[in-house]
Amino acid sequence: MVEIHIERTIAASPERVFDWLADPASLTSAAAVLRARWATNVSGPGEGAVREVVGLGAWFREEITAYDPPRSYSYLILGSFPPLEHEGGTLTFTPRDDGTHVDWLTRYTHPAYIGGRLLEPVTSRLLRSSFSAVLAGCAKALET
Repeated sequence: MVEIHIERTIAASPERVFDWLADPASLTSAAAVLRARWATNVSGPGEGAVREVVGLGAWFREEITAYDPPRSYSYLILGSFPPLEHEGGTLTFTPRDDGTHVDWLTRYTHPAYIGGRLLEPVTSRLLRSSFSAVLAGCAKALET
């Protein structure tokens, strides 16, 4: 089981940080993400909304499973390539004197038929790097 846990404090209000990170387009701050959008017939964020992410050699279809602005939201990967079994991910936003502390946690594994644990070191490095890039993009966009 892979656990990715990334944290960053961003010098902006929880509302602004939450809104920026809840927008699928923000995921394109990661160089490996080519396109991210709400699925067809989805008008925006909220519980039950589905987003689609296409990256270099990967794609994900994710459902927002909990939505509590500006405190947190959670998602579950419904389908992906390479395939994975996702336990879920959560972004939590905590006000701080110097802005908003973002805590991003996700857990997953790859099925044995595609290499399972052998693939996990590769995907965990790529996803960790992408998550960090998204948070850096948020800081760049919102910090004044």
